[in-house]
Amino acid sequence: MKNLYIIVLSFLLFSCKKEVEKTESSGQEIASIERGEQLFQENNCTACHQLNQKVVGPSLQDMAQIYSQKKGNLILFLKGEAKPIVKPEQYETMKINLEITKVMSDAELQSLEKYILSTFK
Repeated sequence: MKNLYIIVLSFLLFSCKKEVEKTESSGQEIASIERGEQLFQENNCTACHQLNQKVVGPSLQDMAQIYSQKKGNLILFLKGEAKPIVKPEQYETMKINLEITKVMSDAELQSLEKYILSTFK
């Protein structure tokens, strides 16, 4: 009986730890997405990109859908190291704005990417 009690107790302890790790991970993911949205707003990306409608550039949802489906590397594009896969004919118009994202840190670009990709449902 004592062994059964120890086994059940051990199982419960290890199960609880995984839930805490999962919650922390989810919290970090949400914080990263929120930081990406903040960067998007602060850097005036909204002048050309809206959530679900085309303005000057494609909508966030269109970008997220295409990059997700084609498994494109959004971070490399934002660094200027990859060709555009969404509306490549508009690249010359967009190219000057990439100067903003080229100086962002890797962490900022990851947050921006997470925010954009989070808009695809």
